[in-house]
Amino acid sequence: MERIVVTGLGVVSSIGCTLDDFERGLIEGHSGRAPAHNFDVSGFGAPQACEVKDFDPVAHVRNTPVGALGRSSQFSIGAARMAFADAGLDEADLKGRRIPVTIGTTDGESQTLDELARYWVASGLMDAPPELIEKSAAGNLSNAISREFGLRGASRTISTACSAGNYAIGNAFDMLRAGQADIAVCGGSDSVCRKTYSGFSRLGTIAPEKCQPFDLNRQGILTGEGSGILILETLSSAQARGARIHAELLGYGLSCDADHMVSPNAESVARCIRIAHDNAGVQPSQVDYVCAHGTGTSANDTVESQAIKAAFGAHVPPTSSIKSMVGHSMGAASAIASIACILAIGRGFLPPTINHDTTDPNCIPDCVPNASRKQQVRIAQNNGFAFGGNNAITVYGALDREVA
Repeated sequence: MERIVVTGLGVVSSIGCTLDDFERGLIEGHSGRAPAHNFDVSGFGAPQACEVKDFDPVAHVRNTPVGALGRSSQFSIGAARMAFADAGLDEADLKGRRIPVTIGTTDGESQTLDELARYWVASGLMDAPPELIEKSAAGNLSNAISREFGLRGASRTISTACSAGNYAIGNAFDMLRAGQADIAVCGGSDSVCRKTYSGFSRLGTIAPEKCQPFDLNRQGILTGEGSGILILETLSSAQARGARIHAELLGYGLSCDADHMVSPNAESVARCIRIAHDNAGVQPSQVDYVCAHGTGTSANDTVESQAIKAAFGAHVPPTSSIKSMVGHSMGAASAIASIACILAIGRGFLPPTINHDTTDPNCIPDCVPNASRKQQVRIAQNNGFAFGGNNAITVYGALDREVA
């Protein structure tokens, strides 16, 4: 079976809109938290959110009218352009190539849907501009990348909510393993919106000030946004063109328990971890770092910790949550976290869980509190969970590690 490697990374996040800025933000423990202003906050007081700053779509979108794209699709193209450049793939050489694109999302073009909802309430959708309806399609998140770069591979958008980024990465992994292509684009994209904020607010899971995963006094999530895009490639293709290789995608695991609409199931999560390890060909003792789903809610952090302890036994690796820094970027979350894992492998550090005061005794023992830590990471695991029990976990490794 072909080994699958990561040759390109692109990220748009609340702590950086370049790979270097994102890496610096992780190492220095930056917070993307600020008063929300990218959606209608009326009725919510002064909500905090982790919104993307300093992103200029015109700098990235060159072959598509920017006004025809929603915010999430703009993020997708921006992160994809960065990832192609990072992979050393020239735009002129991409056009017409069979390169599939798979993007995960929760809300799709959420801000456009918010706008359509206002038409619906006021007078019905018959008065909505046709171009607004066209812009609202979730499939645009992947199709926009294919159109922008002239790609001719399959284009898919996967909407398994907050695990969708990992689902998309797993889908691209399978296509490459099956010989359907030599290069694939995958990841996730989402943007903040009133609908998502109000939904989580009604659930009582929005933190009033900051996100504190695994903390005894945690109060919930902060909504976030952004995009994480990976260029996956067969090892033979990467070696043939002399590409720089960031890491190897060793495998992934999926489980779907449908046990409860919003509460995670520890047994199902532990099973997903074991499936991911088996698929990746690794033992629990070989995993150096876990990038947790780590939302900062009471239910998730306790259940995720139980599952990690059950799957790892006596060897529970350092486990941190970058959502403390970048917020919960929904369908983009596990894709952005995958990039954090890959940077941890390549740069030798553990991203921190910031805003940490007192570890909940029911949670994992080492959440890398408040400050990043220098440490060699040979294998990293990235957890992604979603409502309805949709669990997806990816596993990454240093290319030069020992292979069984």
